[in-house]
Amino acid sequence: MHNAVIVLVFLLTYFGMAAGRLPWLRVDRTGIALLGVIALLGLEAATLDDIAGNVDTSTLVLLFALMIISAQFAASGFFDLCVQRIMSLGGGPMPLLALTVAVCGGLSAVLVNDILLFGLTPLLIAGVRRRGLDPRPFVLALAAATNAGSAATLIGNPQNIIIGQLGNLSFWSFLGACAIPALVSLAIVFAVIWFRWRDRMETTEVLPPDLPEVALHPHDRIQTLKGVVAVVVLIASFATPLPHETGALLIAALLLLNRKFTSRTMIAAIDWPLLLLVACLFAVTGALRDTGVPWQIISSLQDIGLIPSNLSVMAPLTLLMSNTLGNVPSVIMLLQIWPDPPQGALYALALLSTLAGNFLLVGSLANLIVVEHAQRYGVRITFAEHARVGIPIALLSMAFAVIWLAYWGWLPIFPGGAN
Repeated sequence: MHNAVIVLVFLLTYFGMAAGRLPWLRVDRTGIALLGVIALLGLEAATLDDIAGNVDTSTLVLLFALMIISAQFAASGFFDLCVQRIMSLGGGPMPLLALTVAVCGGLSAVLVNDILLFGLTPLLIAGVRRRGLDPRPFVLALAAATNAGSAATLIGNPQNIIIGQLGNLSFWSFLGACAIPALVSLAIVFAVIWFRWRDRMETTEVLPPDLPEVALHPHDRIQTLKGVVAVVVLIASFATPLPHETGALLIAALLLLNRKFTSRTMIAAIDWPLLLLVACLFAVTGALRDTGVPWQIISSLQDIGLIPSNLSVMAPLTLLMSNTLGNVPSVIMLLQIWPDPPQGALYALALLSTLAGNFLLVGSLANLIVVEHAQRYGVRITFAEHARVGIPIALLSMAFAVIWLAYWGWLPIFPGGAN
């Protein structure tokens, strides 16, 4: 009965992850995950000690520290400067779109996506409108390029951070495995969006009168330089024996010792709901792992060759899971129930789950953040509009990634292949 209660709570929690919210209630994925933890405690299926033991603290600490580093760039006006430079580019919409994809993709490889997107989305919309262009293709490019660019590094997005921490992966080996597919994916993002929107880039939209003002941050060179130094030191620290989370936390602490910005301002920029979502999912999936049920499932799947230790299983699995459960919940679930996955499988999981996030609007947190934030500023992206560019972007990007990973021997295409 004890195990049955945990399995039921797990299933209900992940059904909620797939639905995105509770019917007739304004409860999002974070609220659903928190309710799952409360249910485990209330039904006495787990204790507070059990919950705490299943949460990977090092992952949360690293994610927190990286958010502080990203907040430094937002507060310094660096994002404002980036958009100003993009919009100052001469020529028509084609170079403007290309530079948007390149800049957003590059920034997403080293900065936490949610803080990046909260800052860039309104600035990009305002800048594009000043040029007399339709903001929608640029909003789509921002979301897709962020997903694609973040696939390149271990610190590019939450799921990569989780995979890197739990798998104890090398930053530089990960970069070698995933950087080229990420760059190719950025090129695909530009090509697909330009092909779909090239004849409809200009607009004469009538803006509603009640749009919120876009908050502007005057650029502070010194504070931006501090952020750049922080990122360089962070990446350099990955080549040392110092634990990733410790190095990142020390750098974040130095940024908090700031005469320009209050610590309250920096801490307020943290995406606390995302941290809570990750912690709660660790607790729920950890409780399931402790029942022993996942081992039985994994053993059965292994007997019939359906373990995702090859690309013929990994690619469709990540595409399905990222666009139903979401890439962060699906990665946490898979890593909690899959004992000792090979290193190549971890690279493939990070890369493919991130690229799969472009498939549908619900495929990644980045998509939802951009679209919901854009709507506040009068730009409405429909599910169909996203799918028209997202599906070809995801399929083409994942196809190249599969070929790349197989060619270099990171993971075989079929079961029993050379690795």
